[in-house]
Amino acid sequence: MDSQTSQPSPAPHSPPSPHTFQVDLRGLVDLLSHHLYSSPRVYLRELLQNAVDAVTARLVDEPDAPARIRLHAEGGALRVEDTGVGLTEADVHSLLATIGRSSKRAEGLAEARSDFLGQFGIGLLACFVVAERIRVVSRSARTPGAPPVEWTASDDGSYTVRTLPDAERPEPGTTVHLVARAGAAEWLAPDRVDALARDFGSLLPYDVRVGDEAVTDLPAPWDRPYPGPAARRVALARHCHDLFGFTPLDTIDLAVPLAGIRGVAYVLPSAVSPAQRAGHRVHLKGMLLTERAEQLLPDWAFFVRCVLDTDSLRPTASRESLYEDETLAGVREALGERIRAWLTGLAAGDPDRLAAFLSVHHLGVKSLARHDREMLRTMLPWLPFETTDGRLSLEEFAQRHPVVHFTRTVEEYRQVAPIASAQGIGVINGGYTYDGELVEALPSVRPGTVVAELDAETVTAHLDAVDPAEELALSGFLAAARARLDPLGCDVVLRAFHPLSVPALHLDDRDARHEQARADAEAQADDLWAGILGSLRGSAPRARLVLNHLNPLVRRIGALPDPELVGTATESLYGQALLMAQRPLRPADSALLNRAFIGLLEWATHSEDGQA
Repeated sequence: MDSQTSQPSPAPHSPPSPHTFQVDLRGLVDLLSHHLYSSPRVYLRELLQNAVDAVTARLVDEPDAPARIRLHAEGGALRVEDTGVGLTEADVHSLLATIGRSSKRAEGLAEARSDFLGQFGIGLLACFVVAERIRVVSRSARTPGAPPVEWTASDDGSYTVRTLPDAERPEPGTTVHLVARAGAAEWLAPDRVDALARDFGSLLPYDVRVGDEAVTDLPAPWDRPYPGPAARRVALARHCHDLFGFTPLDTIDLAVPLAGIRGVAYVLPSAVSPAQRAGHRVHLKGMLLTERAEQLLPDWAFFVRCVLDTDSLRPTASRESLYEDETLAGVREALGERIRAWLTGLAAGDPDRLAAFLSVHHLGVKSLARHDREMLRTMLPWLPFETTDGRLSLEEFAQRHPVVHFTRTVEEYRQVAPIASAQGIGVINGGYTYDGELVEALPSVRPGTVVAELDAETVTAHLDAVDPAEELALSGFLAAARARLDPLGCDVVLRAFHPLSVPALHLDDRDARHEQARADAEAQADDLWAGILGSLRGSAPRARLVLNHLNPLVRRIGALPDPELVGTATESLYGQALLMAQRPLRPADSALLNRAFIGLLEWATHSEDGQA
């Protein structure tokens, strides 16, 4: 039997050995201070938050336990004491020395989770933003026989743990000691600590004091009893001035019980741009979360500033803003409904306050009315619009005119308003923000209303035609005038209209302006672009200069025998009509005005023998 050579079997692959992340604590502190948190001031919020959560955790097990938090600042150091649940030595190693783990996740606390403020387990790390060393002395309320434990950490990532005699901490709870790092002593100064504690903790449900001075101020101003509505308005106005620096036009209650929200919205006393981002003040379970919440209200409610307390909204990792989720979207809609109901209530029962509000904030209400037909219907008698009859509401204007004419731009309105008014045509200026959209929506809330856009063709059609014989007699004058304005893309027509004081009217529409802009671009372009722009040439009607045959000046110009002088006078009428319509002047228009002015001066100063 042949012997066979035996081959060694391959060694099995060994599993990869696990490795542990190494954390550069100094780098992490730099990340926190320059990227996660907006300011070192948040360190005090984190300390308060940890203390509040510790007290909350103890109350779950011992409802009659004391609920105190004390802050003491002196000599560049800060001490924060609480009567909370405390920690054992095992808790210290597990919770304080492990980045990212939170005592809120500890076993046995799940039932109270909704009562905790913190969710991310990085609270004490924030203290390294202002301190170079953190010392924590704690005694557990859950393990009565456990001795006090001391945890001391430095910003280089090292820490020590040791047990202490019972006398060092006789009662359960925790004390945090901070020593200011170089350049950060101001953040641990007594006045600064007091101000920050009051700012962050004024609505906390426990007894919080800086030294002997109470920090909390409960109940919240919007929940306090007052002798009457007037006294409440005065108190809330003072609260608004203290927080935001202005005295409000009015206050709006923002109670949404299902979302755990209580608060007020303060109506700004002066107009603001819709693009300006509003900063609202949001407390989470009593703790100030942010002063700059921007996504709390619908965009149209830019005329209010809010302050409220909530227990349902989620904070971001930095706990300085709100997490955008379905809950926040629902709260935003509910708060918008409260503001909408306030407006409806003013319209129904307090027209004077509504008029005062709209005189300042009509733009915000118009923005809301664009998307809310019921609000548009409610506000029809109140929202102001610029019209040829003065400043009127849509309801009043529609009652006066069988057809509601409007222009889409302010320039178009300025062109046609004087002439249309003289002809008995009512016009609304739809060129301001939201106005055109609201006018077009008018039939949807006022059935039977006829709305029509007023353009140059419509205005010209309403002007009286000149007797054909008289127009024929002026054919030479009209030909000279048309020849002079043709290079500017403008026709000349003769009509009779009022007021007599207006010698000429410059009319165009958007299509005519677009065509003129294309022609101007074509004239300035190179051969390639000129060919492309030339292929886009449209058939839109050109701008027109409507001369008023009833005006004495136009009649005298029409009788001039000199074609050159007729051309100069026509250019002057064209320039004056542009200025009256407040139209922006193109370079060619400016050159024409200058040329016409000089030409008229030369003609006026020229003697019969040709000498000046």
